[in-house]
Amino acid sequence: MRAPRLNPVSFVSSAVPRLLLAPMEGMLDARLREVITRLGHYDWCVSEFVRVTNAVLPNRSFRRAAPELARAARTPAGTPVRVQLLGSDPEMLARNASRLVALAPAGIDLNFGCPAPTVNRHRGGAVLLEEPELLFRIASAVKLAIGGRVPFTAKMRLGVHDTSRAIEAAQALAAGGAELLVVHARTRDEAYRPPAHWAWVGRIAAAVPVPVVANGEIWTLADYLKCRDESGATAVMLGRGALADPFLAARIRTHLTDGNALDGHDDWARLSPEVLAYWHVVQAEALPRHAPGRLKQWLNLLRRRFPAAQALFDRVKVLREPAAIAAVLADACSAEAVAAPDLPLLSPA
Repeated sequence: MRAPRLNPVSFVSSAVPRLLLAPMEGMLDARLREVITRLGHYDWCVSEFVRVTNAVLPNRSFRRAAPELARAARTPAGTPVRVQLLGSDPEMLARNASRLVALAPAGIDLNFGCPAPTVNRHRGGAVLLEEPELLFRIASAVKLAIGGRVPFTAKMRLGVHDTSRAIEAAQALAAGGAELLVVHARTRDEAYRPPAHWAWVGRIAAAVPVPVVANGEIWTLADYLKCRDESGATAVMLGRGALADPFLAARIRTHLTDGNALDGHDDWARLSPEVLAYWHVVQAEALPRHAPGRLKQWLNLLRRRFPAAQALFDRVKVLREPAAIAAVLADACSAEAVAAPDLPLLSPA
């Protein structure tokens, strides 16, 4: 069955604000996607990237990045999951996209936004923005391989060192067949340092015939409104902001629906059982030496908004043993919270 096609008119309509959940390598995995999409409504989310080099990958590689492929490419909350590919070889990306399509993802996305030095040294991610001709060849090859069976999108930054080729790169991707572009409004060299240059999203949107989504430095409702004003984009992709405030999508939608602010007085009471549930599944699935780091990463972002998360982070940040962390969580939360809500485990690939 073919996935629903993108309607550019309805997508960019201000009456239908679109909120997407970003891919975040090493952080926003299937377990955390499960939590975040349960707490906020997203039109779709994107997996961590699957690196493509010189081989056609086995199906388990795609399922590892997106276990949701085993459940019709949706999170337990029902949010569609698109799978992201990263690489620089047009033929190999196309061949892998063709194999991936058979697994029926909610869409295929190409990564031209990752600023990580290791990734860039191996000709992946944002470094390719200096080669618009290659971007066109990649997009064209992948578009042909997909054959219209699933939506096809790409994520990019404003450039490597500067914005001099931002428009050219976006036009190359659109001309190659990308049906939508997500623009992280910073260059590779700027990484995640503020500010994000949201006005550039509007310039790119004016230069390409496909919908453009704004991304970068949207932590609050006020940030969203400012980004919308500066970029003209009503569609945004939330990344670190969604992890720092899992209710951010709900805050944005509530404001746009009725002009009111979401009542947040019980946010932490609602969120703390989810933190505990996440800890339970991470403990069960990750190696003991890795599990504490996964929890600390999320708490480190949550403490931007929630004082209780700051207090919890201060207590666990020096701990390495899962048992010690579990004891702190048990002490910090009520007996009801420690029991943790059901968090369905996804079937292994």
